[in-house]
Amino acid sequence: MTTTDWWRAAATVVAAWAVILGAVVAVGWLITSPLQSSVDPWDNDAVRWFAGERTADLNTVADVGTFLGETVVGAAVATVVAAALSLWRRSIRPAAFFALVLAGIGGFYAVTTLVITRVRPPVRILDPGLVPDASFPSGHVATASAVYGGTALVVSLLIPRSRPWIWLLLLVPLGVALARLYQGAHHPTDELASLLYTTAWLGVVGTVLLRPARDGGRPRRR
Repeated sequence: MTTTDWWRAAATVVAAWAVILGAVVAVGWLITSPLQSSVDPWDNDAVRWFAGERTADLNTVADVGTFLGETVVGAAVATVVAAALSLWRRSIRPAAFFALVLAGIGGFYAVTTLVITRVRPPVRILDPGLVPDASFPSGHVATASAVYGGTALVVSLLIPRSRPWIWLLLLVPLGVALARLYQGAHHPTDELASLLYTTAWLGVVGTVLLRPARDGGRPRRR
């Protein structure tokens, strides 16, 4: 890519990030203000149902789900995957992809939780130490979607023959989402918002950074 191409790509990513952020904040405002009386009843009922199904064994399973969505764990997984793919392809694109994806979702979460206040579900929360009014959005679901969904995306593009099974990685964000609902950490709409904005962000970053790598193979030496 030429310098002009890089600047154009950077402008596209920044503009897309701002648009997605605006959409996330708008959704958060809607469900905590004008639509609160409509959304909260069924949102809270869903979490109460999960809380009513708690058992010692399921508590352990939920702990595993939460662990997989932790920021530190996600960052570690992304680092290993990015390093392995970048070394294999002799390209900085996979590493840049994961770095940009994680930075983006971190920014979404930081800004949104700063401007949107939403109290966590009215059940006993099994994950201690959570900020009580930072329910929207779900950082764990966003991290899991970005890391495991991002891995599935990159690997499927670089290794097409892996597509029949690599998408099984998408079960991890689903498991994390169920674990967080079970633990009473988030409402369903918190998690749905995280899933949607992370998917959109993956699409943007993947289109900008990975599309040129689809047909290119290994870089040529000159």
